[in-house]
Amino acid sequence: MSRVLFVCLRNAGRSQISRALFDRRVADGRHKARSAGTTPADAVHPEVVEAMAEVEIDLSHQRPTQLTRDLAEWADIVVTMGCGDACPYVPGKRYIDWQLDDPADQPLGAVRLVRDEIERRIDKLVDDLDQNAES
Repeated sequence: MSRVLFVCLRNAGRSQISRALFDRRVADGRHKARSAGTTPADAVHPEVVEAMAEVEIDLSHQRPTQLTRDLAEWADIVVTMGCGDACPYVPGKRYIDWQLDDPADQPLGAVRLVRDEIERRIDKLVDDLDQNAES
């Protein structure tokens, strides 16, 4: 089992989308995911909630979480999205940086594009994790 931490600045958009899509893809629990932000917002961006509702994922009750060193240490893999130097570096962890537009205050069409790109990346990540687990 792999543990993946998705991190962005506010934990109100990209990292929330990533964790939710990851959890749906691995609903059988073969991998675990969490998400956090370096400067968490008060709530998930409304446009993100709306875009995720279109794919039958409810983020309306999710609350952004503060990134802590403990969370980073929990993970085997840390996927960063725009947090730069604010993300803690923990030796021995695998880091992946996804360059993605921030969906905050974007029109719904732009948020859908970000969501769909994240889904493609999640599919590849889970496939890689599954292949590594079999080896």
